[in-house]
Amino acid sequence: MASEQNDFEYFDGDQRCLGVLERPDPAKFPGPRPGVVAVHEAWGLGAQVRRRAKMLAELGYVALAADIFGDRHIPADPPEAFKIIGDLAADTPKLRAPVAAAVAALKAHDLCDGRIAAIGYCFGGRTVLELARSNNPDVLGVVSFHGALDTPTPAEKGKISAKILACHGAEDELVPHAHLTAFLDEMAAAEADCQTIAYTGAKHSFTNPEANGELMATIIHHDRTDKRSWKAMQAHFEEVFG
Repeated sequence: MASEQNDFEYFDGDQRCLGVLERPDPAKFPGPRPGVVAVHEAWGLGAQVRRRAKMLAELGYVALAADIFGDRHIPADPPEAFKIIGDLAADTPKLRAPVAAAVAALKAHDLCDGRIAAIGYCFGGRTVLELARSNNPDVLGVVSFHGALDTPTPAEKGKISAKILACHGAEDELVPHAHLTAFLDEMAAAEADCQTIAYTGAKHSFTNPEANGELMATIIHHDRTDKRSWKAMQAHFEEVFG
């Protein structure tokens, strides 16, 4: 039996969210399993994050592809997508609330053993870093893949309990070197347990096979870094989940 994917409804306050739950094969992975929330890019809950949820389930995790925009909204075009994520990035509580709701919903699921981590792509990478900065007690670890590293609400000293892995494209023009330096300084000042890997040759969206550089030259898949960062995530989760 392969993994099983189903729609999964939960709520962020009054906002209905329609995520996708991927369940691991019970013959290979019996009993409750650790859970991983996967957060989509600016384009909404689409093929990329669904594919990653399936890959997480194949590793034995109960994976929830979260619906951060609500009602599984898919932006009509890049300008709408950029406005949505820009508004959320500028309002830290508004950004943190929907991912916290996804964490709570997954933790409450009977297939989850209560241990939770989160991963995110591009906008989702920013989102899971904000989840770590919020010091959510249910979250053991996060992984950001080519996510924005800047924040209007830097972490407080001693207030990040989750282990962080930030996988960054060293040639990503959307996340300048100044943001990387500031992020490293922030994590050091917060005394966070943070690993940051900068991959040469990689730009933005290096994990997404559909990113071909047409929208922007810096939004392009990089196969080598895609594979290496996924392996880095697996090693991180071995430590996070024991």
